[in-house]
Amino acid sequence: MTVTNTLKNGYVVSARGLAAASGQIGLRRWLEARGETSRLAHWMLSLGAIHDLEALVALDVPWWSYDAIDAVERFLRERPGARVFEYGSGASTLWLARRAGSVTSVEHHRGWYDRMQDALGRFPIACPVDLRLVAPDAAPSSDSLYLSEKSGSAGVSFSAYAREIDAGADALYDLIVIDGRSRNACLAHAERHLAEGGMIVFDNSGRTRYRRAIAQSGLSARRLRGLTPALPYPDETTLLTRPAGRE
Repeated sequence: MTVTNTLKNGYVVSARGLAAASGQIGLRRWLEARGETSRLAHWMLSLGAIHDLEALVALDVPWWSYDAIDAVERFLRERPGARVFEYGSGASTLWLARRAGSVTSVEHHRGWYDRMQDALGRFPIACPVDLRLVAPDAAPSSDSLYLSEKSGSAGVSFSAYAREIDAGADALYDLIVIDGRSRNACLAHAERHLAEGGMIVFDNSGRTRYRRAIAQSGLSARRLRGLTPALPYPDETTLLTRPAGRE
């Protein structure tokens, strides 16, 4: 285990411990009473929900910056019946399924896929969800675009995963979420399937390798950096749209 992973695991344990303690002293009830009207209170509640699917679902948030969450919620209200495609399933899948017309979500990890299938059967949703398991390629791609720098991804690639959106050759989506593996490749394929007036949500976009791909895409980028559920530091989610007049 790397030093970074050790620190992350230590933070998760500490955050959950503090969340449990807040319940014992009544702080959690105080925050819950204010969570619907106070972003700060909601964020403080969310800190104990880090890497806790059920807790994030209960808080009804995806793991994007709060400003991005607000913008996407407005976007979906204005496009009833929106078709959504998502790379990387999680709390966002259920959040989207409560607000969109249909959700197709691609997951690469078998264990997490199974957990999400269970969650989709237990939590209330308002639209059909097509959750697809697309495992890493059996033979690594020679194209570096399909590689992932994520820890544990050495020796594998994600060509089939990124190309899953091409399964419906003419399919167009109102909203496409990129929050999984090989995100630059996912962006390259996603742009071809973006409906007129549609939006791409690219999470954790502050990372250098993602910034380059976003800049090269030619899409209009709205970077929303700030308070983010479950994180003790600000993060960035970028919303991408096709410039006016561009086919």
